[in-house]
Amino acid sequence: MTYSIAARCSRTGAFGIAITSSSICVASRCAWVGPLGLVTTQNVTDPALGPAGLALLRQGLGARAVLDAILPGTADPAYRQASVIDRYGQVAWHSGAQALPLAAEAIGPSCLALGNLLADEGVPQAMLDAFLGCPDEPLAERLMRGLEAGLAAGGETGDEHAAGLHVAQVYDWPVVDLRVDWHEDPIGELRKVWDLYAPQQAAYESRARTPAEAPAF
Repeated sequence: MTYSIAARCSRTGAFGIAITSSSICVASRCAWVGPLGLVTTQNVTDPALGPAGLALLRQGLGARAVLDAILPGTADPAYRQASVIDRYGQVAWHSGAQALPLAAEAIGPSCLALGNLLADEGVPQAMLDAFLGCPDEPLAERLMRGLEAGLAAGGETGDEHAAGLHVAQVYDWPVVDLRVDWHEDPIGELRKVWDLYAPQQAAYESRARTPAEAPAF
């Protein structure tokens, strides 16, 4: 009941996730980003995989080592989907045998799309194609386009109700942390919120770094 796209930006080193689901508050349970990597956890979700994975990424473990370490700590990994991307852009993913059908994935350079209860097995590849098709755009915009392409390709079998867009770069706090927790058109609403936030992102980062020189409110 969830599909997501996650990536490391080769230009900036930023990490990001865009995600949607028919379930409420998907972003708070399934998307975890930090300055040294990211973790997604979906299907029958165990949110504990996110903080555990980010902690191991901080210790310097690579994507596959992180995934191999956290999966034994969750109850019945066969019901889980999870992915990890590390600071080198290495990608590791898991889709258990009990993942809701139709489950599918698409893997690209430092990026992947992962979904379950999909309307069409081509949804993840459509997301990845859209993401890879605009390499000069900011990471958040590329992820947003990937999410929109997933919806256009059929999305999931139920109606999407929640969505999130998250990017981490340099700081311990995310530079983009936007979510729609319940809406009849969550991806469309997330697009509106991102379009409002995007022109202000640099100003908010500047206020954290150099408040005396930051743009006025």
